[in-house]
Amino acid sequence: MSDTKPMCLSGKGVTKVFGLGAKKTVAVDHVDFEFYEGELISIVGESGSGKTTIAKMLLGLIGVTEGQVFFQGKPRDISTHKKKKEYWKDIQAIFQDPFSSFNVFSKIDAVLLDCINMRGGRWFSRDKKTSMMTEACSFVNLKYAELTNKYPFELSGGQMQRLMIARIFLLKPKILLADEPTSMIDACSRATILNMLMHLRDEIGMTIIFITHDIGLAYYISDSVYIMEHGKFVESGTADEVILNSKADYTKRLISDVPKIYEEWDLSTV
Repeated sequence: MSDTKPMCLSGKGVTKVFGLGAKKTVAVDHVDFEFYEGELISIVGESGSGKTTIAKMLLGLIGVTEGQVFFQGKPRDISTHKKKKEYWKDIQAIFQDPFSSFNVFSKIDAVLLDCINMRGGRWFSRDKKTSMMTEACSFVNLKYAELTNKYPFELSGGQMQRLMIARIFLLKPKILLADEPTSMIDACSRATILNMLMHLRDEIGMTIIFITHDIGLAYYISDSVYIMEHGKFVESGTADEVILNSKADYTKRLISDVPKIYEEWDLSTV
């Protein structure tokens, strides 16, 4: 939350309702938010809190039932396919499951070439494209020469997550939405992925929005934290304000639920 940096994405009264009448479900309920350029934001909540639904609305994958999303200070307009494609040049995502994030029929070369073409490099020479793909793979500690002509499913989960970050390196969006990007990989790979994302943010000034249930991770990486319960933001502020000086009971419960290796675990609240 910085008054000195330009605002890149914000929302007023953003709401998403699924279904009609007695069967309707309010997944996101009149939330307000302000995300600034270069900021790292975490939206924290348990499963079913609405955090993935708001991520899909920010990406433009599902519509907003009520309220307004603003992009770079202006009402977001993704009313046509062409406008949506332009919007997607500036906002991209890394999803929880790397195995379902790639087309199983597309080789890794095609995945990376699509990113170059999307950023206007369709007419670059083959050598230029190869150099760009090699640089992107090197950024995430992968060797392009070992990946060429392979399919994504031939890689490990950690390698696939790093390949997703290589895509982001090529696309260089203004905003990255990371939906539980480390929940399916081991602790060592998790730290590597987080460090790569932080490095990428520092290198290109990208805003990163983390969607996570892990409040400890949110405190470690975030400038700002939004706590979500039953479709509402119950608390928001800087990481120190929200985690060290929590006001909402739900935030305090999330913090108390974090296991501590030097204390006996209380499983009565599970």
